[in-house]
Amino acid sequence: MYAQALDQQPAASDQQAEDARLLAHFQARIDAEEKIEPNDWMPEAYRRTLIRQISQHAHSEIIGMLPEGNWITRAPSLRRKAALLAKVQDEGGHGLYLYAAAETLGVSREELEQQLLDGRAKYSSIFNYPTLTWADIGAIGWLVDGAAIMNQIPLCRCSYGPYARAMIRICKEESFHQRQGYELMLSLCRGSAAQKAMAQDALNRWWWPSVMMFGPHDAESQHSDQSMRWKIKRFSNDELRQQFIDATVPQAHFLGLELPDADLRFDVASGHWRIGVIDWSEFKRVLAGDGPCNRQRIKQRRAAAENGEWVRAAALAHAAKQRQRSAA
Repeated sequence: MYAQALDQQPAASDQQAEDARLLAHFQARIDAEEKIEPNDWMPEAYRRTLIRQISQHAHSEIIGMLPEGNWITRAPSLRRKAALLAKVQDEGGHGLYLYAAAETLGVSREELEQQLLDGRAKYSSIFNYPTLTWADIGAIGWLVDGAAIMNQIPLCRCSYGPYARAMIRICKEESFHQRQGYELMLSLCRGSAAQKAMAQDALNRWWWPSVMMFGPHDAESQHSDQSMRWKIKRFSNDELRQQFIDATVPQAHFLGLELPDADLRFDVASGHWRIGVIDWSEFKRVLAGDGPCNRQRIKQRRAAAENGEWVRAAALAHAAKQRQRSAA
């Protein structure tokens, strides 16, 4: 037994040395701004981190179709209806790109969807709030998509190639969505007093959830340091949040709307807008599943999965027949 253990020690030591060499080479490639591709060696923790982040992103795009889809049939004009329908379709496409990127890491789309339906996977907490009025569609485009752009533009330079390439098209479309939402809010603010009041009400309800979208403060973020070392992320949560605030406050002023923050002030020394204290208890509660629409959103996704089962079965059967014909 002792001799056998001695024989195994050099092999284990050799493996550790090889793992250290591979890890050092991997980090050197990251530092050199090289893209990591699916067939390249990568640490298991890097792969798991990407699967978690990309799948959460994909889930958020798909769940994000629901609050806006709620208004497609009630849009106030044919132009608005067509624009909203196109936007919701875009979000579905974003989910498709991202699920495809995650699959390059060795996980199936079916597995990722099951994790969402089982409650094992998270999605952005912002989509657990209801769209109560037509102005909410404008607020989502302006604020939610605006916050998403701040998060997503740096992802175009993510170290993982398939994710970075998927984000290029997604960011182009999200930028259009943000401008579309702002234009809707501008129309309401230049309309009647009732319309401007509706826009103000939507801003009051969506402002703080949008600020929370960037995640907890840097000191409390579990994954930020490692993700930034691997260049999955390029900026910290607080840096991105500050960029969003600095861009959005002047836009609200131009609209003639008041942000729901009595402590909002401009810090001359730093050149940044400073906000009040964020209610992180609400963020944690919604993320844990106790938001206004958490149960409704998952119920709708489960129903969509069940109702679409026959379509997936038919597509698979058709593909099998095509393969048989090609082989004959």
